[in-house]
Amino acid sequence: MANIKSAKKRILVNQKKADRNKAIKSSVKTAMKKVFAAIESGDKAAATKELAAATKTIEMAATKGIYHKNNAARKVSRISKAVNKMA
Repeated sequence: MANIKSAKKRILVNQKKADRNKAIKSSVKTAMKKVFAAIESGDKAAATKELAAATKTIEMAATKGIYHKNNAARKVSRISKAVNKMA
């Protein structure tokens, strides 16, 4: 453990930010799983609804700097393509 007050604060702040980032990344993964689950079940309406929710979650993560904008765009593109591919 650090001895200097500012170093102790840095450790606490970094841990708090890491926990926040981890939670947001987890919510993005969950949202994507919901979209793919809806696709597997063959329910186009549910897949479209989940796609909108997942897109919002991914875009929010990108604006917060948790994902790079290109990474977020790639994720959105892949799930959109999967939903559009449904019959």
